[in-house]
Amino acid sequence: MGLFDRLRGDDGPRVAFIGIDGVPYSLVADHPEVFENLTAMAQDGAGGAIESIVPPESSACWPSLTTGVNPGKTGVYGFQDRETGTYDTYVPMGRDVQATRLWDRVTDADRRASVFNVPVTFPPQRNVDRMVSGFLSPGVKKASHPSDVGDYLDELGYRIDVNAKLGHDEDKTEFVEDAHHTLDKRYEAFDHYLTGDDWDLFFGVFMTTDRVNHFLFEDYERDGENKEEFLDFYDQVDDYIGKLREAAPDDVTFVVASDHGFTTLDYEVHLNHWLEERGWLSFEDDEHDSLADIDDDTRAYAFVPGRFYLNLEGREPRGSVAQEDYYEVRDELKAEIEALEGPNGEPVVARVVEKEDAFAGDHDEIAPDLVAIPNHGFDLKAGFRGSETVFDKGPRNGMHSFDNATLVTDAPEVAIDEANLFDLTPTMLDLLDIDFDATDFDGGSLVKG
Repeated sequence: MGLFDRLRGDDGPRVAFIGIDGVPYSLVADHPEVFENLTAMAQDGAGGAIESIVPPESSACWPSLTTGVNPGKTGVYGFQDRETGTYDTYVPMGRDVQATRLWDRVTDADRRASVFNVPVTFPPQRNVDRMVSGFLSPGVKKASHPSDVGDYLDELGYRIDVNAKLGHDEDKTEFVEDAHHTLDKRYEAFDHYLTGDDWDLFFGVFMTTDRVNHFLFEDYERDGENKEEFLDFYDQVDDYIGKLREAAPDDVTFVVASDHGFTTLDYEVHLNHWLEERGWLSFEDDEHDSLADIDDDTRAYAFVPGRFYLNLEGREPRGSVAQEDYYEVRDELKAEIEALEGPNGEPVVARVVEKEDAFAGDHDEIAPDLVAIPNHGFDLKAGFRGSETVFDKGPRNGMHSFDNATLVTDAPEVAIDEANLFDLTPTMLDLLDIDFDATDFDGGSLVKG
């Protein structure tokens, strides 16, 4: 226990959470020689695969992971959401998250929190002792609170995110180098503040794992030319997690988790192009690039990832589907989505989730009417600029999956059995010995008893 704790006189339990965005548990389980530290941590406590949320997209996942509730309560459904009653869209940021975050519950209990690089947290909260916002932040200094944190990180060369454009190059050398540089600086920052020993909750996310997966996952799964570089990167990730755990005070429980799984991407599926071909979607003219350009004959449109909305009368400004026809039309669209086949006749979609089965809360008015969960290999896209074909493939070769997210902890009192993302916040509150009302969450604590 550090000097700060002795001065503080607080012997309460503490938790260090390390996020590894998009890391599938099968990757960890299949390579114990690469993940020596995570394997040892699981042996001390527990480790296993958990389910993500609907939809399994980082901008929706992290608000749910850090609040324990579904997007109907957080108000965040993806990278792009739509305004109520209009065709305007926006990119959700920290202030759009309407549910209580884990670190807010910690500070409300007169405990201290340090929060680093969590997606959908810009601008940084001032009620938290120390916060650095995650991706989509405009720069390190603007993303940091208090200002001395920004000054330190700027001098360190800290990176909010990797340069993903480098991943578009056929030669991945520069991308891999940039990923390592971003990872190194993230570790240095985490080590600096974690060993400062002035927190009850340390919450830091390695986002670079998701970026590496997007551009190298096929190389890993199918023995591509960059497989060795992929595994070397993860060997470094695991080494850094091990060093952080070793450097932490003895009274700290470690929790490591991802927000979704990952798999190889074979085809991008352009849903709005498909809807247009099927007669569900039409535009006012050929020059269209946004939802606002749809015409009065449109019955449905899509957002990533796999979110479908009916153009509903009374909800959308130019709604063409009558309220009394809602369920009939939705069932018709659901059946067509379920029947969608890939270029080789394989089913694109594993299941289609209806709105009321995934979303409930004060902010479900912008919820999608249907969400398609794809089979592995199909990435569901939904731009409005138009595409030449329903199926193609861009520079990415890896995609998110609903299943196979990761949870590892060194807490022996935790049991991972049919767990999901909603369970993490109540579990960490239990580990912190902070009281909570179980009815506040869509998940439950994984702490035994």
